[in-house]
Amino acid sequence: MKKNYLTTKITGAALFMLFIAACTSPERKANQTDKTAPIPVTAAHASATGDGQINITGQISSTQVANISTRVMGYITAMHVQVGDHVKQGQLLVSISSQDISAKKAQAEAAIAAAEAAYNNARKDLDRFTTLFKQQSATQKELDNVTLQYHAAQSQLQAAKAMRNEAGASLAYANITAPFTGVITQKMADAGSMAGPGQPLLTLEKSGSYQVSAYLTEGQVGMVKEGVPVSINVPSAAKTFNSRVSQISVSAEGGGGQYLIKADIPDGQKSGLYAGMSANVIITLPGAASAVNNDQLMVPASAIVHQDELSGLYIISPSNTVLLRWVRLGKTAGSQVEVLSGLNNKELFVTQADGRLYNGAPVSIK
Repeated sequence: MKKNYLTTKITGAALFMLFIAACTSPERKANQTDKTAPIPVTAAHASATGDGQINITGQISSTQVANISTRVMGYITAMHVQVGDHVKQGQLLVSISSQDISAKKAQAEAAIAAAEAAYNNARKDLDRFTTLFKQQSATQKELDNVTLQYHAAQSQLQAAKAMRNEAGASLAYANITAPFTGVITQKMADAGSMAGPGQPLLTLEKSGSYQVSAYLTEGQVGMVKEGVPVSINVPSAAKTFNSRVSQISVSAEGGGGQYLIKADIPDGQKSGLYAGMSANVIITLPGAASAVNNDQLMVPASAIVHQDELSGLYIISPSNTVLLRWVRLGKTAGSQVEVLSGLNNKELFVTQADGRLYNGAPVSIK
């Protein structure tokens, strides 16, 4: 009896386990299917710009920029312009208190008057003693003394006039005018502020004259010559136009080890452009070897995976799984970013995925 009861209990437990397994197996199978189902992705090879072109990022700037300052110290009595104002050459920009300079000029005028009187008197004495010496009524020593007094008075008069000219020049810097026609782009002081010698008060940029400035590396600057064609794209203004390299710096001093180049913007393309806008510059090198930028690989910036300070790409293996590989990035050109290391142009990487990727995830290329 006891044996039959035990057999019945074991049979019931086995049937219960089979029931549970039957109920849960579809869910488990579904989960397993979800985990192993390939994730649809879009893939691409890195583009190697070995076609005789150099892609760099530049910035629009004015061809002529002046930091307006003064040579005198004093309080600013009036600031006659604001940021954005268009000014003409010779227009009054800033007025600085000049009472002390005016006083110095008045002192110089008084010194000139005294020096002129002394000079005129010394000249008369020289003429008189010259006549007396010819008549043998004056000695050579007396004539020499009068001549010395005359030259001293002449020097004092010249010094007094120089003081007046200096005061006049300083007084001119108390009323600062525009050196050329342009636009006020910065204002660093207001009325009531103390202005000092050499202290920038305003920034003036020449109107309607723009250029694109960019930098080349040591390996690139030797391949570029003045006059080579360039294609310039300004994304923020939706403009693309052609130009030529107009200037190449022969020194990397002040450029962080890179060489500054400039390209003028054609007159017909200046509308809607402002200094400071970013521009993508493509320099064409006719007849250059195809290895100009063979090491430069460009990938879409949207494909880059960022984790803390690291950047990576999902690389597709021959078995159609992905692996997150860390790469070192370079400069950005529009929607493309340069990969300096960690990738070669024969490898496929994921540009877009229809699911969450992880190391070892199976994928299918659309």
